Amino acid sequence: MTTRDDEGPLRGVRVADFTWVGAGPFLTKPLADHGAEVIKVESRTRTDVIRSMAPFAGGVPGVNRSGYFANRNSSKRSICLDLRHPVGRELALRLIAASDIVANNFTPGTMERLGLGYRAACAVRPDVIYLDMPMQGVSGPHRDFRGYGLSIAAAGGLLGLSGYPDRAPVGTGTNYPDHVPNPLHGAIAVLAALRQRRRTGRGQYIELAQLESTVNSIGPAILAAGAGLDVRRAGNADEVAAPHGVYRCAGEDRWCAIAVVTDEQWRGLVRVLGYPDWARSPELCTGDGRRAAGALLDKALGEAVRDRDAGELADALAAAGVPASAVNDAADLLHRDPQLAARKHWVTLRHPEMGESVYDGIPYRLSATPGRLRSPAPLLGAHTRAVCTELLGLTGAEYDRLREQGVIG
Repeated sequence: MTTRDDEGPLRGVRVADFTWVGAGPFLTKPLADHGAEVIKVESRTRTDVIRSMAPFAGGVPGVNRSGYFANRNSSKRSICLDLRHPVGRELALRLIAASDIVANNFTPGTMERLGLGYRAACAVRPDVIYLDMPMQGVSGPHRDFRGYGLSIAAAGGLLGLSGYPDRAPVGTGTNYPDHVPNPLHGAIAVLAALRQRRRTGRGQYIELAQLESTVNSIGPAILAAGAGLDVRRAGNADEVAAPHGVYRCAGEDRWCAIAVVTDEQWRGLVRVLGYPDWARSPELCTGDGRRAAGALLDKALGEAVRDRDAGELADALAAAGVPASAVNDAADLLHRDPQLAARKHWVTLRHPEMGESVYDGIPYRLSATPGRLRSPAPLLGAHTRAVCTELLGLTGAEYDRLREQGVIG
């Protein structure tokens, strides 16, 4: 890895990373980007699911060519172990003994069956911080349920709120729990445990139930249900703002999101639209009136902006104090968004197989100890020899023999 020992607030921290797919790797990524040595434990026979998920560099599939995997695994090292083999398991325990943090997001009981559960970890590293990320917890009637971001979004209520009341749920368009609540809650828990250990010398076990983490995302709906209210899908409607929606503009699939909360914002919208006749109705001068006329207002506004450029409309509305934004797609964000460009959000790293590849930058900036993407995502097993011989105590001859046997690679 191209790093310096003095880089990052987490320098000196080592993570044995048994996570895969989305939520787990996105949790360990910021640790790696801020100086921790994150060693990702992988398998050549059962590779991380997202190593086989598009988009692929050049459109050519391969375990080392997934942009999805790459963007979730910067700054990490990768080793391949057969955890079902006694020697592979022993090497994993040696790694745990040399690590401060152990993280996994397998189904409850998986790590225990492999001989790598919390008790086994404590036996070799008493002050270890051990993170489990089961889908629905390690207890309860659904403890053994498996799933991905889509299923946990359904179980956690997100899908039930996404869409229009007279249509099927549409979801969030991405596996939202994998990218937002679960990894961020997990990272906070790990950092809190690290701080506690520095004060007391004691490690601890962390259980992050992804269902419970996801439920936090719909707090207002839970509170409303607790108050006895009927909570249903409402499309783009809002209990306060009106108009509040996404409106088609000129061009192919171009839209502008507009939210009017106050009467002053309403007057700003009317001014930008050129004072159309329909906007002069006295009923629309108040929030209650606009909400009551929501359907007709959406139709009139949609017709008024249909021939406007989405970006220019959003800029004009923002200048008038109206919350608005063009609806950007991925290409807009990468190539045409002036804010992200000005802040140098996108980071380009040279990957050994994919070449120049674009990564998300770190979305928060520490003034005294800033992190950075220290290296591109690792090739599968790229650091197995180095970790095994330099950290885990194997000789070169032992490594070669075990690799021939398929135990490591």
